Amino acid sequence: MDKIQQLRERKEALRGAGKTVRAQIAALVDEDSFVEQSAFAFSKDALFGENAHGEGVVTGFATVGGFPFYIVAQNFELFKGGLSKAACEKIARTLDTAEKQNTPVIYLLQSYGVRVGEGTEVLEGLSRLLMRAMQLKGTVLQFAVLCGEVYGTNAVLASVCDVVLFTEGSVLSLDSPFVLSAKAGKNLRPEEVGGYQALTNALLPALPVKDMRDAASKILAVSDLVRIPEMDAELNEPLPALDNDQSAETVLSLLEDPIELGANCHPEVRTVLARLGGIAVAAVVMNGVRLNEANVRKIRSFAEFASCYGLPLVTFVDCLGAEATLSAANSALLGEIGEYLSVLDSALSPKIAVVTGSAIGLGYSLFAAKSAGFDYTFAFATARIALFGSAAGAQIEFGGQGGEELAARYADENADPVNAAKGGYLDDIIEPQFAKQYLVASLQMLSR
Repeated sequence: MDKIQQLRERKEALRGAGKTVRAQIAALVDEDSFVEQSAFAFSKDALFGENAHGEGVVTGFATVGGFPFYIVAQNFELFKGGLSKAACEKIARTLDTAEKQNTPVIYLLQSYGVRVGEGTEVLEGLSRLLMRAMQLKGTVLQFAVLCGEVYGTNAVLASVCDVVLFTEGSVLSLDSPFVLSAKAGKNLRPEEVGGYQALTNALLPALPVKDMRDAASKILAVSDLVRIPEMDAELNEPLPALDNDQSAETVLSLLEDPIELGANCHPEVRTVLARLGGIAVAAVVMNGVRLNEANVRKIRSFAEFASCYGLPLVTFVDCLGAEATLSAANSALLGEIGEYLSVLDSALSPKIAVVTGSAIGLGYSLFAAKSAGFDYTFAFATARIALFGSAAGAQIEFGGQGGEELAARYADENADPVNAAKGGYLDDIIEPQFAKQYLVASLQMLSR
C-alpha cells in the first residue's frame, strides 16, 4: 500500500468534511499561517454510526496581524456542529496548551448543541470544557466569534469568553429560538430571539462585526490594549466643548481608539476599552444613571475584566444613586453592589474617577470615593456631589423639619464639589476642557 497516497487521501477526506470551517479560519488568520493540531482525531457516533472526522472541531494555532492565537473552530457540516465528549477533550487540550504558552484563544462557534447518541458521557465532557475555559479567564484572552446559530451549552461557552463577536445573522441562545418563540405564542425569526440587537438584557461583552476580516480587526484591537497597556505620549490639547456639554458622547471624545463592549445592553452605562494619552484603560462612562441590578452587574463585570488584565479603571461619573422602585428593592441589586466592591478591593491596577455630572449617594460612594480604592478623584467645576439629588430628598434627613427653604439650601450648597474637596476627598476641581491633561498625567504617575 502506498502510504503517501493513503495520507493524501485521508487529508482530502478531512478537507472535504470541513470546507466551510477551513474557509472561515483562512479568512480570519494571516495567509498560510494556520497549523492544525489533532487533525486525525475521530470517533464513531453511537447513534448514527458515522465517522466524526476531526471530532467535528478544527483546532490549531495561527497568527492574526502577526500575533499568535490558538484557534478552536466548530465544523457545522458535521452533525450540525454537535459536540461529543471527545470533541470537548480535544478543545480542552488546546486550552491547556494556550495557558502554558500564555496565548489568546479564538473560538469560531456554530452548533445546534450536542450529539444525542452519547448521553451522560458528553455532559461530563461539556462540564470539563466549561470549567477549563472558566479557569483561563484573567490568564489569557478568549474571543468567541459567532459564525451562525449557536445553541445549548455552546452558548454557555461563548458567555465565558472575554469578548463575544456577532457576525451578521448570527444567533446565540440556550434553547432553540423556534421553540422559545412557539412557547411565547409568537412567530419570530431566530435573530429576533438571539441576535445582537435582541439580546438587550444578556449583559454579554458583545461586539457586532461584518465578517471575518472585521472580526480579526476587532480581536487585534482588544488584544493590543491588553498586551501593550502603556505607551509614551505627550499631554493633549484642551477640549473646549466639555465646558458646555458634559454628555456621555462628549466625554467619550476624550478617549482614543475606543472599543465599546456590550453597547446593546443598558446604554446608560457605557463600558469602553480605549487609550488615554497612549495608555490603555478600561473606562466606564455614565449618563444620568440610576443604579439597578443589571447596570451594576455590567459595571462589575467590566471592572473585573480590567482587574484581570491589569488595565487602569477610569470612571466618568454621572450617577443619581439607586433606583427608588419596588422592583429595584426586590432584586439582586444589593448583592451586585457587594460583588462590585469585592472586585474593587482585590484590584491592584490604578483606579481614577472623574465626576462629570452628578455623584449622588451611592453614585459617589461606589464610583469615586477614596475609601472605595480610587487613587485619584477629581470633579468638573459643574459637577454635583451630595447625599441627595433634590430638595425633597434632603427633607428626609431633616425629618420634615425646617421647611422647603432649608431643604433647598441644603441640596444646593452641599452639592458643590468644593465641600468634598475641603474634606480631602477630591484631589482637584477642574475646568472640564482640561480633563485629558489631568487624566494622562495621573495615569502616567500611577502606572509606573
